[in-house]
Amino acid sequence: MTIHKVGVLGCGLMGSGIAQVSATAGFKVTVVEVEQKFIEKGFAGIEKSLTKFAEKGTLTEKPDSIRARLKGTTNKQELADCDIIIEAIVENVEEKKKMYESIDGIAKKDTIFATNTSSISVTELLSATNRPDRFIGLHFFNPVPLMKLVEVVRTIATANDVYDTAIEFAKKLGKVPVRTSDRTGFIVNRLLVPYLLDAIRAYEEGVGSIPDIDNAMKLGCGYPMGPFTLLDFVGLDTTYYITHVMYDEFKERRFASPPLLKRLVLAGWYGRKTGKGFYDYADPNKPVPANF
Repeated sequence: MTIHKVGVLGCGLMGSGIAQVSATAGFKVTVVEVEQKFIEKGFAGIEKSLTKFAEKGTLTEKPDSIRARLKGTTNKQELADCDIIIEAIVENVEEKKKMYESIDGIAKKDTIFATNTSSISVTELLSATNRPDRFIGLHFFNPVPLMKLVEVVRTIATANDVYDTAIEFAKKLGKVPVRTSDRTGFIVNRLLVPYLLDAIRAYEEGVGSIPDIDNAMKLGCGYPMGPFTLLDFVGLDTTYYITHVMYDEFKERRFASPPLLKRLVLAGWYGRKTGKGFYDYADPNKPVPANF
């Protein structure tokens, strides 16, 4: 199967990023949102990103040509001629299933459905459609235009040609695809989440301060950012949600949320996006570590 037109469900941070890289790779892209204001916000972010890439001289064509391949709409019927539709809406299983149910009869029978979920069972999501063999996971990483990795997730029902097409599609986007199966957390979060949670536990147990643990992992292990900086970047609420999904799957302590993470989320301190988390971002250029 050859992909010519891409559909994207959701124009938030991930959806707009997926739309941008797809259009940059030469695909026609239709982005669907529930309200026009979300399309405008997402497209404004794409505009800003493309301008930066143009200034750095990393685009092979003018931003106007890329933007011309992008279309935003609130009408799902406009997904009817898409060859692949990538869902990037809220990380909620019921909302995702409702979305797939609503477009299953609109899309062509051979259209591939993909989910950008980072933790939800891909198999559970495909149960909301009549195309289990044409359903996969395409887990992009934030920020999508910069991060090279895509986890291509195969379920027990995924057809061979669909999986191969998804791999080639990811390559055409300039990404490095890794093959994985539908096991909660896939590869990256399966290994990353326990590490992040252990960092919180180490802090709770007085092993070191927040900046000391961050610096230890950066300078000792060569990580680009420490665990607490990364947690604030990803979002403590997102991590907290993922811990519930993973713990429910494996019932192992290493996937269980530490008390401090739970309390920060309950307080509404999600990290960078709320201005407070393990660091205070009153001055985003000079985050101040918390001392709980």
